[in-house]
Formats: sequence, structure tokens, C-alpha cells
Amino acid sequence: MKKTKIIIVDDHEMFRDGLKFLLSELPDIDVIAEAEDGIKFLELLETHIPDIVLMDINMPNMDGIEATRKALEINPDIKIIAITMFGDQDYYYKMVHAGAVGFLLKKSGSSELSQAIEKVMSGSDYFSVELLKDIIFTLSEKKEINIGKGKVVDLTPREKEVFQLICAGLSAKEIAGKLNISHRTVEGHKGNLFDKTSSNNTSSLIMFGIKNKIIEI
Repeated sequence: MKKTKIIIVDDHEMFRDGLKFLLSELPDIDVIAEAEDGIKFLELLETHIPDIVLMDINMPNMDGIEATRKALEINPDIKIIAITMFGDQDYYYKMVHAGAVGFLLKKSGSSELSQAIEKVMSGSDYFSVELLKDIIFTLSEKKEINIGKGKVVDLTPREKEVFQLICAGLSAKEIAGKLNISHRTVEGHKGNLFDKTSSNNTSSLIMFGIKNKIIEI
């Protein structure tokens, strides 16, 4: 079976070593190179063709956002998973729009790492559940969630309201109470949102909203 080729990009050698150890426990994974910043990573792309890049966000010389954008200009087929911490909230949105298809916390274990790799290799996005909760918490603290002007799906005013409240972390029951509609009606709107955005769960719906500027974090 063909192995998934991975490059690790992080400015801390001890973290790279730890990540390599976790990856060594996973079958069909081959760490083909590593880099300490975005510049050295881009140099690696002259001689290496990875399937996945595990990319730190905050690095000297060239950060993960710029490195992601430039790497995908060189090879659009590369799948980039951002390796991040809770304190990086301000960068999630920028990384998504630079082209990252996955987000993992640096404290993630081998099981979640394996899940993320499997997801992105199958063509899906992956967002750590803990990070999604963190984003939802951040959104819920805002008095208003901005709906972007350049939406790529045709949402009704009610669907936009439901979308906002889902991203603010409200349950279907809470949304029904807030909008004074039935629980069944909320579920109907959620189903429409899933269909229109080709999402199969709340996590992928939020990811779609972030990617397409329907919500902003």
C-alpha cells in the first residue's frame, strides 16, 4: 500500500521530534522531510513532493500562513494541516483562506493525528473538536456574528439566522426558543443548510462558514 508522505514544519526541534515519534506509530506514514520555518520548507518543495504538510502557524522568517499560500501556488495538490494552540484564534481564519484543510492542537495524540490525516487524504476537511468548541465559545461571546457579503450559497434570511445561532453554539432547542419556531422547523433549516453547503455535520458546516466568509472568527 502506498505510504502517505509528510513534511513537518515547526520552529521547535523538540516538537518536531515528538511529532515524528507519534507518526512513527502510525501505519503507512512516511515523514520525508522537516523544516524550521516557511522559507526552508519552500526550498524543500524543489526536491520533495509531500501528500500532507503539518504546518506550524507562528514561525520566524516566514510564518505558516504565507508558507501555506506559496506552497499551494507551487503545488495545489498538497494538503496542509495547521498545527496550532488555543492562543492562535486570530490566525485560524487566515490559515483557512490561505488554503489549510485541517487544524490540530499541538497537544493532540496519535489517534486524532491519524484521524486528521485520514480525513484530509479522503478529500474532507478536519477541524479538531476542541478547536471547534473554542471557536464556538469565541463566537458566542460576540454580540453579533457578521455575515459576509460574498456568500457562495443562496441562504434565506431564516437560514442565515439559524446558521449564526448554530455557530454561536446554541442547540436546536435553544434556537427554536430564541426564534420562536418549532424544534422540527429548526431541524428542517439545519437539513437545508447541510444540503446547500454539502456539509454532513455541524463541524463541517462551521468550517464551510469560515472558509466562505459566511462567518468570521
